[in-house]
Amino acid sequence: MPTEKQKMLRGDLYTADDPELAADAAAASAWLARYNAASAVPAAERHAMLVEALGHVGNGATVRSPFHCDYGNNIHLDDGVFLNFGCIVLDVVTVRIGSGTQVGPGVQILTADHPRDPHIRAKMLEFGRPVTIGRNMWIGAGALILPGVAIGDDAIVGAGSVVTRDVAAGTTVVGIPARVTAKGNAD
Repeated sequence: MPTEKQKMLRGDLYTADDPELAADAAAASAWLARYNAASAVPAAERHAMLVEALGHVGNGATVRSPFHCDYGNNIHLDDGVFLNFGCIVLDVVTVRIGSGTQVGPGVQILTADHPRDPHIRAKMLEFGRPVTIGRNMWIGAGALILPGVAIGDDAIVGAGSVVTRDVAAGTTVVGIPARVTAKGNAD
């Protein structure tokens, strides 16, 4: 029989207050306290701290404090990724961010989801859907990326947008919910 953690990682319904998951979340919380308190240390030391906790951290990846996440080890940042102040990543399953992507302050990237059936939801079960963000993306301040979304390379998500659906490569989306406003290079 699979553990709650195994169920969580494969996107099945799971119980979030499972002791193993609670221990993992507590370890991540302790790391976050240390990382967020180290905003003045040299970039190389902060990068080494990211490598300690995240699933993958590419060369030149930067995460400014304060930063918040559930577990950390499900977050994969390629080379040159930049997450600005106040980003939140709920990483109950995988979050992948491609090289050169810039994420504005206060952006939330969410993989945690909940059953739509109120009877199942009442059992305190939840599940996750992975988020994939392409290369050379720009996500404006305060945007919200919902569970299961894939965003293509070279796309732009406008500030304050709520991304509920996949975004094709090279497009610009804005609004609540985010809708395509431009396709291709805006130069």
